[in-house]
Amino acid sequence: MSACVPTRAADSTRPRRIHEPHSPPPTPPRRFRIAGADLSASIAVFLIALPLSLGIALATGAPLQAGLVAAAVGGLVAGRLGGSPLQVSGPAAGLTVVTADLIHRYGWRTTCAITVLAGAAQLGLGCLRVARTALAVSPAIVHGMLAGIGVTIAVAQLHIVLGGTPQSSVLDNLRALPNQLAHVHLAAVSMSVLTLTLLFAWPRIPGRIGQLLRKIPAALVAVAGATVTASLAGLILPKVDLPSWSSHALAGLPEGPVLGIAAAVLAVTLVCSVQSLLGAVAVDKLVAKRPDLQTRVTRSDLDRELLGQGAANMVSGALGGLPVAGVAVRSSANVQAGAVSRNSTMVHGVFVVVAALLMIPILELIPLASLAALVMAVGIQMVSLHHIRTVTRHREVLVYAVTTLGVVVLGVLQGVALGVSVAVGVALNRLARTRITHEEKEGVHYVRVRGQLTFLAVPRLSRALHLIPQGADTVVELDGSFMDHAAYESLHDWRNAHFAGGGAVELTGRAGTRIAEPASSAHCRCRPWTPWRNHHCETSASPQSVPSGDRPGESAGPDGRSGHQLARGISAFQRNTAPLVRDELARLAREGQRPSQLFLTCADSRLVTSMITSSGPGDLFVVRNVGNLVPLPGKESGDDSVAAAIEYAVDVLKVRSITVCGHSGCGAMQALLTSEPGGAPTPLKRWLRHGQPSLERMAAKDRPWARLAGRAPADAVEQLCLTNVVQQLEHLRAHESVARALREGVLELHGMYFHVGEAQAYLLADGEGDELFDHVGAAEDMRHPA
Repeated sequence: MSACVPTRAADSTRPRRIHEPHSPPPTPPRRFRIAGADLSASIAVFLIALPLSLGIALATGAPLQAGLVAAAVGGLVAGRLGGSPLQVSGPAAGLTVVTADLIHRYGWRTTCAITVLAGAAQLGLGCLRVARTALAVSPAIVHGMLAGIGVTIAVAQLHIVLGGTPQSSVLDNLRALPNQLAHVHLAAVSMSVLTLTLLFAWPRIPGRIGQLLRKIPAALVAVAGATVTASLAGLILPKVDLPSWSSHALAGLPEGPVLGIAAAVLAVTLVCSVQSLLGAVAVDKLVAKRPDLQTRVTRSDLDRELLGQGAANMVSGALGGLPVAGVAVRSSANVQAGAVSRNSTMVHGVFVVVAALLMIPILELIPLASLAALVMAVGIQMVSLHHIRTVTRHREVLVYAVTTLGVVVLGVLQGVALGVSVAVGVALNRLARTRITHEEKEGVHYVRVRGQLTFLAVPRLSRALHLIPQGADTVVELDGSFMDHAAYESLHDWRNAHFAGGGAVELTGRAGTRIAEPASSAHCRCRPWTPWRNHHCETSASPQSVPSGDRPGESAGPDGRSGHQLARGISAFQRNTAPLVRDELARLAREGQRPSQLFLTCADSRLVTSMITSSGPGDLFVVRNVGNLVPLPGKESGDDSVAAAIEYAVDVLKVRSITVCGHSGCGAMQALLTSEPGGAPTPLKRWLRHGQPSLERMAAKDRPWARLAGRAPADAVEQLCLTNVVQQLEHLRAHESVARALREGVLELHGMYFHVGEAQAYLLADGEGDELFDHVGAAEDMRHPA
């Protein structure tokens, strides 16, 4: 019975769909709607973006409208085309130094042209799909670059905070600072202090009232408080000046030396791309911490994000806006405010456009000192203590410090190049420099290797290992993350020799965690498949070779197996396997399950799906039941579990294939073949009635029997096992979700048979009306969809 049956009415020739109870309702026409969460999040982001955009434009020396243009374009263009749905783009503090230098050297119109060219370069990089390459840059270099930019911003804005005018470089600003301190503008300083006080105190208001007030962004409160105070007090100090949009300068043809323009394009492209891509990765981490968002927000497509940022920079530069990049402050606010789609980013861009056109009289009341204090605080926060602790822990503080100083003294591009050079030098030094020590404590010999273990360190490693007496207990601690072939051979040859002499060796990593490795076959007859077999090592040569619970002297049950088998298995997993799979499982926990196949098989304990398909965690969505049966739609009689799993796998998980796998010696098929009519309707009999069509198919005279790699089935039970796979595939096609996916060409069905005694897998293939199961060898693939 099909889940979608065409019928004809007397007055119509159009087919009418009949939806079974398990079928999803018809999908209504899609209409553009903005979720309430997106709307509220867009307001929160807009209230943060408005003062920051003006402040960053002020810090670069660009027209203040340029900040609003970049914020609007970042929201509308990058928000619509980018690959990170919840990342908010706009003028970023990380671009302030680069843009200010370009304006000083080439003027505003040429800077806009450079922004357009940088956007075109980003489009080219996005088309080449190299976005992931940018993530190979050492985090110490990225953090050092941002810290250097933050220092530059803070020093420059300090002059405006004090009522003066910043110079063109950090060194000039530092030299001019004593004179600026001697001529402080009290009104500007008071508004700056008020702004900073509100900025840092607002998030710390205690109690329930504070919880309500903190929903208003601190940046907005700080700037608004200073603006209202300055207006009521009648203070005379420089304020925002937004000239008419009719006089707004657009991009012009680039004027200047070709090499200088090319270097400027490279610098803007580099900073915009790296900041945006790292921001997209950070947004994914924020989304992963929100279980309610994981099912609604897709992971960032970094190549698409690069394309979206490139398009935004081209539009922003052409319209006379600042360079655009992903902004961490606005993006984190967007996620924390509960945004669920890219609509929040786009609506925030609409709000910026409305503010730029209708709120000019209000914006012109903002004191420049207040904006400068806001941007100076952002610059100070870019020198993150957390980042410093991280690079110190990973012994990359030299790379961080050199990059920071290089950006401050020489500029962004030169500082990053200097940081890359130092990072390469540090990596080569670590590769060549390895410290190996040996000591004895309480009869146990410890050999500690600090650094990467390469062929250069093999002579020193060999000397240290040969200091250990024959038969001694030994712990080898490897602190590095790399071991080349020469070092591996040297260590393991010594280890085997030490085992042969009656000694014990344990390999550990940093912090003493044990490194699980396959034992040598000379000392333990366990094979690579022992982690899932209830085995017993047959040697006691080494305590490290014998799993917990299998050592001599442990009690076993009457059948020769320990009565605590489950606990021993869990203990062995935690000790040996968990350290190897922890990172991968942590990634799957963050990202959620995204299997490519639905694997429907029997509940038989001898079928290990991950083993016979060479798959790992997250690869297969497995449904197991007695007899690998797929009830026809409408025939479940209260048991919708299989139909629900099929619908979930196809419609929600978007699997690309479904495999029905039968096996030899299936007890369900034997019971079905030998069952007598009548009798009490036990749960097993009620379930096995879904296999009755397989019996009828096998008994049909007009259907050939299935063959197994050219031979006939061994007996009637094997024939029914094979026929049942074919029949259950037909049942699958009757499910509405499967039928729809097959029509759309996004799903394949496969039949599979596993012969337990032969340890051989077979795939169903098409063969001119005959039902064939082809042998699957080492060189074959699953190229025969049923």
